[in-house]
Amino acid sequence: MAENVVYESFEKMESFMKDVFIKAGVPPEDAAICAETLIESDKRGIDSHGVGRFKPIYLDRIKDGIQKPVTQFEIVKDFMATAVVDGHDGMGHVIGKRCMQMALDKAGKYGMGMVVARNSTHYGIAGYYATMATKAGMIGITGTNARPSIAPTFGVENMLGTNPLTFGIPSDEEFPFVLDCATSITQRGKIEVYDRIGKTMPPGWVINQQGDSETDATKALDALTKGTMALTPLGGIGDETAGYKGYGYATVVEILSAALQQGNFLKALNGVDPNGKKGPYHLGHFFIAINIGAFVELDKFKKTTGDILRELRASKKGPGRDRIYTAGEKEYLAWVERKAKGGVPLDESLKKSIKACIAEYGVDNYTFNF
Repeated sequence: MAENVVYESFEKMESFMKDVFIKAGVPPEDAAICAETLIESDKRGIDSHGVGRFKPIYLDRIKDGIQKPVTQFEIVKDFMATAVVDGHDGMGHVIGKRCMQMALDKAGKYGMGMVVARNSTHYGIAGYYATMATKAGMIGITGTNARPSIAPTFGVENMLGTNPLTFGIPSDEEFPFVLDCATSITQRGKIEVYDRIGKTMPPGWVINQQGDSETDATKALDALTKGTMALTPLGGIGDETAGYKGYGYATVVEILSAALQQGNFLKALNGVDPNGKKGPYHLGHFFIAINIGAFVELDKFKKTTGDILRELRASKKGPGRDRIYTAGEKEYLAWVERKAKGGVPLDESLKKSIKACIAEYGVDNYTFNF
């Protein structure tokens, strides 16, 4: 953790972000959804998608006209257990939450529901929407494409987004099983964190045009934007460590985020308009809800799921390892720890960003610990 970190309560930071979003033109109800999604990321210890992205990814894009603060949520096609939505470049968090709720409602009626969206924007952590399903006693699956970042196996050009494929499964434990990760080894948000704290990246995360690793986070972020470097897929460089698997999964997400809804894909997601200026990203998402009750009693399902997770964690550990984790556990433990410490950890970069928001949007009725 970076030096000079202070902690601010989850409630205060969520309220602050909501108020700033409103000042930026987001309707109050939608601003609450956006702030809730962002703070959920910080609660889970996913610093790459929380307060750190509040200003540069959302506020600045609204200001630049890249995304619209008022979301026009259009249902293009609604057919029993499925639907197609056009978000018209509104707030991705709002589009995502409404789409997943539609999928859950359909699953409640038909056993399963799937809703896809086009012309959306960055929707925060995918795990938020998968967890909506677990809270409803259902299985949730979601994915999204994104601006080009990943190079195909044996390639060096960034073609695919980091394209998370995310699952949420309820269990009888204190936390659900939530697998929320990119189909690349890392994603831009984590590189942004390394850049903020001046930390060197591990080799193998990013490659240059010669296929060699780059470990300087600042150089990597600039080059990723210019398209002269690329992220590597899960499995890494080449096929010796099965990089083709991550490449394949990223492609699956790209197809499901574009083909069903007839949305943009690959290089068309660069966020550049025909005149070469910054423009909307036109992202696509998909949301799947599975009603467990249509298959088996929910309590029995949750018990079996919990038994599987407990047996995995109780299995023989490697030398020097005192614990085995299952997906969602570390995020739960991060929430417990951060709640005890006082909330969201803010480093110097985040403090500066918050101060800039206060000055620009006139939200000066908050007292922070810095």
